[in-house]
Amino acid sequence: MGNSLEMDETDAAIVAASLQTPGEFGVLFDRHAAVVLRFLARRVNPAEAEALLGEVFRVAFERRASFELDRSSARPWLYGIAANLVARHHRSEARRLRATARIAARRVMNEDPADRAVTTTDARDRWARVAESIAGLPLAERQTLLLFAWEGLSYAEIADALNVPVGTVRSRLNRARARLTGGPARALEKSTPCIRSVRR
Repeated sequence: MGNSLEMDETDAAIVAASLQTPGEFGVLFDRHAAVVLRFLARRVNPAEAEALLGEVFRVAFERRASFELDRSSARPWLYGIAANLVARHHRSEARRLRATARIAARRVMNEDPADRAVTTTDARDRWARVAESIAGLPLAERQTLLLFAWEGLSYAEIADALNVPVGTVRSRLNRARARLTGGPARALEKSTPCIRSVRR
C-alpha cells in the first residue's frame, strides 16, 4: 500500500484519502499495527494474534467508509474491531490470561533473591487470583476492563471502540471491579497494577 500522506496527518484524513486512493490506508497499518498486535497477543494465542491482525485491518479497510471523520484517531475504532474478533475466541482468551498468570509467576521467581524474599509469594498469588478472576468475567466486562487497564484507553475511547455509551463503560468497569475485589471500593487500586505489570 502507498503512503504518500505526511505522517503528521490525522487518521481521519488518511481514511478520507483512502476512499479515493485505497493504498493510503496502509499508513494506518504502519501507525497502529504494533499496538493492535500487542492487544491481540495478550488475549489469544500468539499465532492466532498475527492472523487476527490481518483480519482486523481487512475489516477496517472494508468498513472505512463508515469511519466517523470527526474522530482524529482510528485507534479506538481498530480496538473495537479487534475486540469483536477476539470475542469469537472467548475460550482462547481465558486460557491466554491464565497462561499469562503463570508466566508472571515465573518472572517473579527469577528476580533478585533479596527482592524475591519480600515480593515473590504475594505478587505471584495476587496476580494468579487477578488473572483467574479476569478470565472468569463476562465477555463485555472483560473487554472493557482490558481496554482500560492494558491499553490505557479513556472511557470515551472505550465507548467508541465498543460502540456503547460512556455510561455503559462506567457501569461495566464498576461491575468488573466489584467482581474482582468482592466489592466496588478500591477495586481499581488492586486490579490495575497487577494487570499492567504484564506490560514489562
